[in-house]
Amino acid sequence: MDKHLEQLEKQYESVQIPEQLDVTVRSTIAQHRRKKYIGRKWIFGSIAAALLFTTCLNVSPVMAKSLSDIPVLGNVVSVLTWKTYTVDKDKYSANIDVPEIENSGSDQISSMLNEKYKQEAQALYDQFVKDMKYMDDNGGGHLGVDSGYEIITDTDQLLTISRYTVNTVGSSSTVIEYDTIDKQNELLLTLPSLFKNDKYIQIITDNVKEQMRQQMIDTNNDKYYWVDGAGIADDELFDAFTTIDSEQGFYITKDGKLVIAFDKYDVAPGYMGNPIFEIPSELLQDVLVSDQYIH
Repeated sequence: MDKHLEQLEKQYESVQIPEQLDVTVRSTIAQHRRKKYIGRKWIFGSIAAALLFTTCLNVSPVMAKSLSDIPVLGNVVSVLTWKTYTVDKDKYSANIDVPEIENSGSDQISSMLNEKYKQEAQALYDQFVKDMKYMDDNGGGHLGVDSGYEIITDTDQLLTISRYTVNTVGSSSTVIEYDTIDKQNELLLTLPSLFKNDKYIQIITDNVKEQMRQQMIDTNNDKYYWVDGAGIADDELFDAFTTIDSEQGFYITKDGKLVIAFDKYDVAPGYMGNPIFEIPSELLQDVLVSDQYIH
């Protein structure tokens, strides 16, 4: 056998896996097994990553030494389903998933958001039960609610969670809320916090209106917004869009672009769903606090 290979083999056999690593891996797996509603893909991915990491350390003494020189960057943020409320009875249906943030870098932010999510989900479920009882007492009918969450952005710095609620009573309405966390600086971002002053309101409003009008022209009225200056008769503009709210729904893409979001029926007919508009970053440069998030 080649002497170099013999040397590598001896190094490999002499490497000892630190007890702490093994305990950590086992503890992590056990902890997440106790989470009743974790998705299978997340579990398998976590276990596979842990096993791969352990194997690499065992096979490569060089890697083990190199890792000892690298500063710990912190825990990976995860968003899990803490609880699900369900109802499936005759013409009544409810499915409410409650997210829970772990390892955000700030226990205070995680606790605040998690408590908010739990309270809102409980209130939503309680209201559904009341409405169901009311309908039962008054001849019955169709009633449904579907609420859940989605990870919109997940970068080294930003995590954005969108939480949607679809209420169905005859027709449906959809409300989407966004929460954006700066994981590195342990901040919960708001729209006003991104800007030096409130001039952003008019800048964004003007651009959103411009995009609405242009979309209506480009699609030959397949898209339709309640906005003036688009050739819509005044009697059809029963609730024309005038301005964004100072804390309008928003998120920041992985590429650093600001997206403004509206709920169903806010600025357009129901068939338009929940409209979103990406705002050109160059329009915002003079009013941004910094280009750390939007660029």
